[in-house]
Amino acid sequence: MGLSGRERRILAEIERALEREDPELARRVAAINRIESGGNAFPQGHGDRLRMWALAHVWAIFWLGAVVILLLLVAVLTT
Repeated sequence: MGLSGRERRILAEIERALEREDPELARRVAAINRIESGGNAFPQGHGDRLRMWALAHVWAIFWLGAVVILLLLVAVLTT
């Protein structure tokens, strides 16, 4: 459910006030919002390494599944 223009303006005013009063809290809120909106879900220090690790494992699982299907197909055709 989207926010109306008035609600967005009010929220922006609240965020600006928060940034002035407590910059550290504002950074944490911004990080949470970025994660919830589908931004960078991984911490900055480990993001690339973690993404590459996950990608490699996804491909490994894909290829393992393909090999298993191929072996099952060969087993069915030879019996």
